Amino acid sequence: SSSLHAAHESARAGANQFGPSPGRVKKSTGSRCGSRERMSGTENVLLLTDSYKVSHWVQYPAKTTVVYSYFESRGGEYAETVFFGLQYLLKKYLVGEVVTMAKIDAAEAFYAKHFPPGFVFNRAGWERIAKVHGGKLPLVIRAVPEGTVVPVKNVLMTIENTDPECFWLTNFVETLLVQVWYPMTVATHSREQKKAIAAYLHATAEDAGGLGFKLHDFGFRGVSSVETAGIGGAAHLVNFLGTDTIAGAVVASEYYNHPDAAGFSIPASEHSTITSWGQDHEVDAMRNMLDQYPSGLVACVSDSFDVFKACEAYWGTELK
Repeated sequence: SSSLHAAHESARAGANQFGPSPGRVKKSTGSRCGSRERMSGTENVLLLTDSYKVSHWVQYPAKTTVVYSYFESRGGEYAETVFFGLQYLLKKYLVGEVVTMAKIDAAEAFYAKHFPPGFVFNRAGWERIAKVHGGKLPLVIRAVPEGTVVPVKNVLMTIENTDPECFWLTNFVETLLVQVWYPMTVATHSREQKKAIAAYLHATAEDAGGLGFKLHDFGFRGVSSVETAGIGGAAHLVNFLGTDTIAGAVVASEYYNHPDAAGFSIPASEHSTITSWGQDHEVDAMRNMLDQYPSGLVACVSDSFDVFKACEAYWGTELK
């Protein structure tokens, strides 16, 4: 499990409480997407948090100016984790002019219905971000380079406000940022599986050639959303090259500036394309696969009716 811990200060400290953070500095004040208007409730950053966090701006001690938080893996099945997925979250949700007056109005209207009568929405705080900071979040986020293998119980990223009047913002974005746990979990599991495959290749094969294609991702249909497929599929590609989850390769290209395809696949049949020929013409369906793809790799299901007959009579004899 992972946790985001916070430490507040009544005055800005001169030294980093947790020591220097390794890796790159990623500032949300940069802009990749420009000043796009995001009016969808699921993309309005003022609504991308837990309800209780909307009330936290009045709960800190008086004269608080800085909130400095960090994210770590507390430990679990493995001794190490692979850090991955933060750049997607930053570019998708936090970079550029993400706070506008229209979004503030929309959030205020929603929270008026969501909370009990008399609840005070932090309109002044958000308006300050829109007017003083041009809609860009006054935060600095530091993180280890993505893809880094880090022992558990170590800081993976830190978050700190840069405007003393926006100290409440640091932990407001916790909900969104800790979603990095999912691509981290996929990348970590994928790496452990790669290590196991490599060990058996070294023990039983002449070499470990093709290791990058030994675990193929077919997870698109098994996850909860297209976004989940994208970030989870991209996390798998940290370790492997084979994928049928196109969304993952697209995320790698669009959010990680991968110039070429980050994952690869081959032409392949499915049971519907083979059984549509009928049982008596299964061999013709298989022959069609060879005719359509005369060179390179191709995959063909062979268990639609009788896998032993398909292997012995068709692939091993008639189509040989």
